[in-house]
Order: sequence, then C-alpha cells, then structure tokens
Amino acid sequence: MASSSNRRLEGLKFKRQVPIDRYIVDFCCSDARLIIELDGGQHATRTVEDANRTKILEAMGYLVLRFWNNDVTQNLDGVLEEVLSTLKQYRSETPHPGLSQREREKDA
Repeated sequence: MASSSNRRLEGLKFKRQVPIDRYIVDFCCSDARLIIELDGGQHATRTVEDANRTKILEAMGYLVLRFWNNDVTQNLDGVLEEVLSTLKQYRSETPHPGLSQREREKDA
C-alpha cells in the first residue's frame, strides 16, 4: 500500500496484517489511527459483517478506509491519492478518538 518498500507514506509508517482486538487488519498506521482494508469479491456478500467490523474499529478510535482489490490493481494512483488526502486531513486537524469519520465531519 505504501509507495516504497519501507511501507511509509507521507512519512507515516504502515504495518501489514496487524491484530487489533479480535480482527487482523490489512494495513494500519497507528500514528494516524488509520486502517486500510483491501476487499476481494467475497466481501460483496459480507457487507453486514464488514460494516459491523468497521463500526467496532471506529469505536476504538480508528478511521477505516476500504478499497476493492481491483481498485488497487487497476487504479493504484487513485487509491493512494485518497489515502494521501485522508492523511493530509489527519495532519491538518486533531482527530477525535472514538468518533467515526462522519461524526468528525459534523464537528468540522
């Protein structure tokens, strides 16, 4: 997910396959409290489970971004642009732990 082999993006480190609570997330940047999940086709039928997982992770203070695998393989630049935009927003405002992105946007 990161643009270099050391898994850094905008100076922030991302780790792969990070255990958080009862889940293992695809990528996590602890400093930005950002989780990136890459979803394959099986997730098309797991929308309720994925929504519950996201809700639990957001309640723990993380922001969860989800991308389809084919978006990453076919539009990596667009995916990285969205991640970078989110990181820039993180740097320009102090995140409120425990609030979802929607709740943070209401506060803005």
